[in-house]
Amino acid sequence: MRYVNVGIIGLGFIGQCHIDAVRRIGCARVTAVADADYGLAKRKALELGIPNCYETADELIHDPEIDVIHDCTPNHLHMEINEKSILAGKHIFSEKPLGMNSAESARMLTLLKEHPGVLAGVNYCYRMNALIQDAKNRIAAGEIGRPYLIHGSYLQDWMLYDTDYNWRVEEEYAGISRTVADIGTHWMDTAQVLAGCRITEVCANTVTALPYRKKPTRQVETFAKAAADQEYDLRPVTTEDYAGVLVRFENGASGVFQCSQISAGRKCFIDIEVDGSAASFQWQHQTSDRMWMGKRDANNEEIMRNPNLMTPEARKYTYLAAGHPEGWNDAMRNNLSAFYRDILEGAGDGPVDYATFEDGHYLMKLTEAIMESGRQRRWVPVQEG
Repeated sequence: MRYVNVGIIGLGFIGQCHIDAVRRIGCARVTAVADADYGLAKRKALELGIPNCYETADELIHDPEIDVIHDCTPNHLHMEINEKSILAGKHIFSEKPLGMNSAESARMLTLLKEHPGVLAGVNYCYRMNALIQDAKNRIAAGEIGRPYLIHGSYLQDWMLYDTDYNWRVEEEYAGISRTVADIGTHWMDTAQVLAGCRITEVCANTVTALPYRKKPTRQVETFAKAAADQEYDLRPVTTEDYAGVLVRFENGASGVFQCSQISAGRKCFIDIEVDGSAASFQWQHQTSDRMWMGKRDANNEEIMRNPNLMTPEARKYTYLAAGHPEGWNDAMRNNLSAFYRDILEGAGDGPVDYATFEDGHYLMKLTEAIMESGRQRRWVPVQEG
């Protein structure tokens, strides 16, 4: 069996999740890591049994033994690393958002067209939950009738206090958006997958509830709590803590969602509901092994993930017998499994289940439309191109 050699750049929270997911798919092995903190990279390489550790991303990208690069770095580095990986002929799997803005993501798309042998994916993993894939197929088959409305939320609380700080707060590193780009795009990606079409127009209210935050003088890891003796510098903040967004889809459906990083008690709360002319489907991340089906003239149903009852296309994304819960780690595994299957077997000309750079580029344009709408207080169409 041929194994694909993988290099991971960026070893924060999500980079370590990528390592775990790669190791679970069976056809790939992580053979190199790199991080701006070389000490961290060395510790993780030793801890996880990874043979090669590089001081710079460039060294890893130009390792001739590496087939695939995973870009798990902060947003402002995505274009540089993704671009260099493509030019080096490496397949690339990037964290989201794809870039700082749609100009960067458009440039990556142009580069990919010049290198047709390079496959590229973006880590929008919620679409790859087995029940989301199952619901997608059932909606496409007309099981709930014509979709009228898609609504839901993505809520967190890790930025609730003014002492909560992260590189995502600063436009220099995150881009013009924080909450929408970081978690709102996850919700929109999942909604578009379920709808089978794109969001074309938005009307948004964006809020920066904490216009000043206290930046720790010592680095604090994502989602971690600052030490009691931490010292701070007061910094102005322009990126949004919350957004409420009305949306319109290509198929005529309407929608609304909210995303927040200041909702106390909500660590990673995601819900999404598709209301059709005959029935409704609702899925929540917290109970991701179950899906609710709403009916008007019959009893509602709670659908539990059961491989024997799922659509054939979704069945390949579930591994355990019914009653044995699957969750976020399994969606990550599914995402990479689909991507690496295309690397080994060829992508073909049809649609793929994982998010491509084209999907990532469109979500960048959606983010920009939402931010413009929030500023101008009006409906804004998503720009072409």
